[in-house]
Amino acid sequence: MYKLLKQEGAARRGEFHTVDGVFQTPAFMNVATAAAIKGGISADDLAELHCQIMLSNTYHLHVRPGEETVRELGGLKGFTGWRGPTLTDSGGFQVFSLATLRTIQEEGVAFQSHVDGRRIFMGPEESMQIQSKLASTIAMAFDECVENPAPYDYAERSIERTTRWLSRCKREMQRLNTLPDTLNPHQLLFGINQGSVFDDLRIRHMREIAGLDLDGYAIGGLAVGEETEVMYHVIEQVEPEMPKDKIRYLMGVGTPVNIIEGVYRGVDLFDCVMPSRNARHGHLFTSEGIINLNNAKYKTDPGPIDRSCGCPACRRHSRGYLWHLLRAKEMLGMRLLVMHNLYFYNTLMEKIRSALDKGRFEAFRREWVPILGKRI
Repeated sequence: MYKLLKQEGAARRGEFHTVDGVFQTPAFMNVATAAAIKGGISADDLAELHCQIMLSNTYHLHVRPGEETVRELGGLKGFTGWRGPTLTDSGGFQVFSLATLRTIQEEGVAFQSHVDGRRIFMGPEESMQIQSKLASTIAMAFDECVENPAPYDYAERSIERTTRWLSRCKREMQRLNTLPDTLNPHQLLFGINQGSVFDDLRIRHMREIAGLDLDGYAIGGLAVGEETEVMYHVIEQVEPEMPKDKIRYLMGVGTPVNIIEGVYRGVDLFDCVMPSRNARHGHLFTSEGIINLNNAKYKTDPGPIDRSCGCPACRRHSRGYLWHLLRAKEMLGMRLLVMHNLYFYNTLMEKIRSALDKGRFEAFRREWVPILGKRI
């Protein structure tokens, strides 16, 4: 259940109550695609990095090791050791972006696995069944992701299909949550707004799915190559139609600046692989801007990545040492840099929440957007 605590303009300060604990919003979900964050980050690390909620991917866990294996080992909690709230995406994005030779039908999508080429069928019921066995706190509805920009006629047919699929997801989840052997009978369901970059389709679709009274609502199909201002525009069109008493999630976003601007436009929840992926290549977020640790100037730099950061890498190691680990391709370097970026994101969210608590988020936005988007 979402509880709105305070509002400044469209920006919202709240908390979300779940069977696996309460998390404060706005929040960033740390992305553990295959039940682990790339870079050697464990569940214990996540607590030290101020993580509140972990996201895992339905498609990848279905392909390997399989949801039955995860279920047998206690769901995502037992499997990973992370005891806090978890969210699983529906697998829809991966079906449409990774799979080859896919065939979309009203029942669902038939496609080939990107791992071993085997034939897989996934529809609303199958997605809900997989996520129920993963026992995540929050399950995402199965939707159709279209490219941006998609032809208008196709985007219109797609949102109609996604709405029908959403109704099927809700019915199937209600059924699964009543079964005696379900690991998490309190699993929540979020619906996903689609409609490409067309204002009227986005608004119509949001109104339709808002009527289904779900546990939360996401804006999907953005941050996939469109201009940033287009993304902000779509959020502004959709936000007035989103239920005020439900949590709002902007999927796959993004940079620190994107997050601040998303909060400014009324978004509560974010996720992105960017902090961990960029860290593995030496691209780090700091309170002074973005640095590339591969640059030769850091070879003998005795200072930390960020003097105002309290992450394990900044507390214990120099830029020079971390530069060496990157060059030597030592796994420790990757691990420490991923820890830094995740800590930066999670503590950025704490600062955003603090600014909202104090009624100074607009001033925070004006101060930090120019700095956090700057490349040093």
